[in-house]
Amino acid sequence: MEIHFGERPLAQTEAAASALRRLTALLLSQERPQAVVEEMLPRFAEWERALAATAPADARPRVGDAEDDPERRIYLDHAFDIGTYNPSFPEYVFDAVDPASATGRVSFPVTFEGPPGLVHGGFLGVFFDCVVQQHSCAAGVTGKTRSLTITYRRPTPLLTELNFAIARTATEAGIESQALLRHDDEVLCRATVATVAATPERLTGTRYGRRRPTTERIPR
Repeated sequence: MEIHFGERPLAQTEAAASALRRLTALLLSQERPQAVVEEMLPRFAEWERALAATAPADARPRVGDAEDDPERRIYLDHAFDIGTYNPSFPEYVFDAVDPASATGRVSFPVTFEGPPGLVHGGFLGVFFDCVVQQHSCAAGVTGKTRSLTITYRRPTPLLTELNFAIARTATEAGIESQALLRHDDEVLCRATVATVAATPERLTGTRYGRRRPTTERIPR
């Protein structure tokens, strides 16, 4: 059975997310006003108008009883690799996954900076929630986050490849995941995440609207 958590993003959305993340980091690194930024600003407004003309007027997602409502927007899959299509989320890579454990890598760009040269602690919470939920979704039993507790042991550096590891225990009552983030052999922070346990049948109980045919006109 294929578990459906929403539609996959468009390839051009993924490419644009990477470009937007890189551009944001470069903008944040400028010390003085730049002529190219003045050129960019009116183009941003132009692009916003063009995309607004082709986006659904209702920004609520097409899920549940509204799965066939053409007035609403498509809901993209938030179970796997959110950072590949949404520049507001970190990008990460899983290297090994089984139901009980997982490992992977992440590097935080300048867009996630808090203290000088370090990752903002709030983004670490987002990161842990993303990787823990993706691990559980891959295992086929997951659910809403009940609690997330982070212990910060060392500052987390930007622009550095870091390693994460997850140990997961699932019961009928719920799931508890212990996750940690390392730089080489040094543990930077740990997270304990408790979530609801739901079977694949219950996971797909929320009906997700499918992408409309390309020939169908988007309502405005």
